[in-house]
Amino acid sequence: MARSGPPRVLIARPLPDAVIERARSLFDVELRANTQPMSGAEMRSALALYDGVMPTLGDRFSADIFAEFGRPRCRILANFGVGYNHIDVAAAAAHGVKVTNTPGAVTDATADIAMTLILMSARRAAEGERLVRSGQWQGWHPTQMLGMHVTGRTVGIVGMGRIGQAIARRCHYGFGMEVLFHNRSSKSVDFPATQVDSLTELAARVDILVAAVPGGAETHHLIDAQVLAAMQPHAHFINISRGDVVEETTLVAALQAGQIGGAGLDVYEHEPQVPDALRKLDTVTLLPHLGTAALDVRTDMGMMALDNLAAFFDGKPLPNPV
Repeated sequence: MARSGPPRVLIARPLPDAVIERARSLFDVELRANTQPMSGAEMRSALALYDGVMPTLGDRFSADIFAEFGRPRCRILANFGVGYNHIDVAAAAAHGVKVTNTPGAVTDATADIAMTLILMSARRAAEGERLVRSGQWQGWHPTQMLGMHVTGRTVGIVGMGRIGQAIARRCHYGFGMEVLFHNRSSKSVDFPATQVDSLTELAARVDILVAAVPGGAETHHLIDAQVLAAMQPHAHFINISRGDVVEETTLVAALQAGQIGGAGLDVYEHEPQVPDALRKLDTVTLLPHLGTAALDVRTDMGMMALDNLAAFFDGKPLPNPV
């Protein structure tokens, strides 16, 4: 690609030092210091002023953002993250903008957070931690805070992609769980697991239901009142996918009514807003979107995004196109 001087690239959030250092060695970098999502004006300016942008979750590059451009100066959005439902990929393509993401780098870290939530929810760990901090704990006794023993239970995975499979392996090999799963297409895996065609049937058969699907229109409110009603009263729901995969108000109602045993959430429908009703419930474990929050993982994600940018500007095939 012909150009004078290094490509001008905007990095939309503060990133680990190693990522920024490498980025500056490759490109003319501007680092946006704000940790909040980009505004519409910022996104339009970015398309007009930079050759490439590294956006992330919350930077909603919708069709409206692209609408005022024919072919913007920006030719690539190298998304920092595997999920890209915040980017209208079709609109980007129509305006000559490529989109990439960072699969693989996030798989194990996200699966680890799923296991964290499974254990915390089933064993009432967050509730117990609050009890100790409150100073109200009166000591051990045989019926104190009895939760659900996870080993040997049945887990249902909704979405058997990379992350879903990583969660399933941990559940089966680490905790001796029977694995059932629901997937949009037929899926073969290299460990014991049974595919279930009906999502409500899956919900009815498992002790733990885990949402591990990508975000987007096809999965919006996939976990709805019908799915939650099918779950057993002792069962726990875990979400490490996207917040709007779940009909949040319905989940709150199910928890308030004791319709399900509990929930563990790392994502929310209207992040960072979490409903007061949800925060008041002892039967839900709430994490602040920690899925990939480990320094080495975030560094790997940044390096992968830079690999995509470098390949694009060198005229090479994109490692991770979407």
